[in-house]
Amino acid sequence: MASQTNTHIRTGQQGERMAAAHLQQAGYTILHRNYRYKRAEVDIIAQKEAVLVFVEVKTRATDTFGYPEEAVGSRKEALLLAAAAAYIEAENWPYEVRFDIISVTLSAPPVIYHIQDAFH
Repeated sequence: MASQTNTHIRTGQQGERMAAAHLQQAGYTILHRNYRYKRAEVDIIAQKEAVLVFVEVKTRATDTFGYPEEAVGSRKEALLLAAAAAYIEAENWPYEVRFDIISVTLSAPPVIYHIQDAFH
């Protein structure tokens, strides 16, 4: 069981690294990774121009059991919104905010699917 958990964590970390690289190549600045607020965690907080982007990264080894982005449910969305609200208040962010999902499938070659404005 421990090795399965470690594999799951490594898969997630690899997906987050790939998502961060994808965002940087697209002109985003990475402000935070794994930002925590109470029980919530935001995988990546990035900025592009005057838009603050909260990114949930979902990674799967394959898409056999569905696409990674399908794993973002309403509970996760609510936690992400709470963490984002705390961050926005702490930073006194006056501009636009967006919530994205980056789905990473570790196939050969890997597939990165960036869903902008995934929810509000």
